[in-house]
Amino acid sequence: MAIELQMLAWSVVLGLVHLLLDGALKTRQRGLKWNVGARDAVVPPLDGVAARVNRAWLNFMETFPFFAAAVLAVVAAGRGDADTALGAQLYFWARVAYIPLYAAGVPYLRSVAWAVSLWGIIKLVSALF
Repeated sequence: MAIELQMLAWSVVLGLVHLLLDGALKTRQRGLKWNVGARDAVVPPLDGVAARVNRAWLNFMETFPFFAAAVLAVVAAGRGDADTALGAQLYFWARVAYIPLYAAGVPYLRSVAWAVSLWGIIKLVSALF
């Protein structure tokens, strides 16, 4: 299997872990009744680690579709090479680093991790031109 597809599969796993972490922290802050309920009531905004993990999750959801589309296009077009493999790995490992950096509120390094993940996507897309 192409390394790009392997990184896509691992990124899906990472996304699921991130989703579960986000849900667990929301439930811890808002309570089980909120989690199992219809969620019709207005709730106060999340704060602290729960808020940061939620923002990191939303950011993942903004970038992942671009990554997935780029990987699938590269593989379908048969344009995979060492640069696209590196791009896929950069995206995945930067997103792995992004979660704890954002959760801990680490400035600058979090932004560096985000930029590296974006660079990975750009490396994938550039192979298509």
